[in-house]
Amino acid sequence: MKQISVIGCGTMGNGIAQTFALFEFKVKLYDISLNNLDNAKKTILRNLERMVNKEVITHSELEKTSENITYTNDINSVVNSDLVIEAVSENIEIKESIFKELDGKCPEKTIIASNTSSISITKLANATKRKDKVIGMHFMNPVPIMKLVEVINSTHTSKETTNIILDLSKKLNKIPLTVNDYPGFISNRILMPMINEAIEALDQGVANVKNIDGIMKLGMGHPMGPLQLADLIGLDVCKSILEVMLNGLKNEKYRPNKLLVDLVNEGKLGIKSGEGFYDYTNSRKAEFVSKRFCQ
Repeated sequence: MKQISVIGCGTMGNGIAQTFALFEFKVKLYDISLNNLDNAKKTILRNLERMVNKEVITHSELEKTSENITYTNDINSVVNSDLVIEAVSENIEIKESIFKELDGKCPEKTIIASNTSSISITKLANATKRKDKVIGMHFMNPVPIMKLVEVINSTHTSKETTNIILDLSKKLNKIPLTVNDYPGFISNRILMPMINEAIEALDQGVANVKNIDGIMKLGMGHPMGPLQLADLIGLDVCKSILEVMLNGLKNEKYRPNKLLVDLVNEGKLGIKSGEGFYDYTNSRKAEFVSKRFCQ
């Protein structure tokens, strides 16, 4: 597999594109917005420059990686690929539409994967006529650093498709682990209830943000506390994933906490909006956003 296309140039999309390009794959990064593509190009360059400064890669590797990525807003230019990875927002209608369009335009050989963190791969496969060549390829954020790729088989995915994606992931110096198609898969089925419970504890006044995160880091060995992690993921994404699991598994333990819902409704989505459980607009990192969260 030499030609990879990525649909969507947000945080996950540009991270996936950068990772493939770094390992000498030719990548086409697609987005409908030229402004988004320009921002993605700048973000990837900054990330690569940071890797050069940390002596993770050389300057020549930076240049080669940059040359391996083509930025485009023409969907027809990405379809002749060995693998297309969809990395748009967690909205099943949008994803199904993309999968249907790709299925109609891509050659028969093309595998279509989704980076979804919770939406059914089987439902996405059902939007195509190549159900055996549809699979989940759930990267972790930040993609260039995190080792895991959660590989999700639908009820239709062929063993050949799975093996191709497992081998491909290893070529990216990742560790692929397979799971079956259930709401939230494994990573988010376990992670999101923990984040939701941390928000519940905050909402009930059991402890403040600093202490909740500190206890989980110091006592449980987590590199990042659950509330800080929620800000990194995006509070709207956390809410969306919990709702997918609530609807799919019919269990009230997955219902998003009211505080989480309120923050999302207020537009406080975490790092990407500048404010969530922490305030990222301050020059000092991770200041608390309100007296309520500090008590």
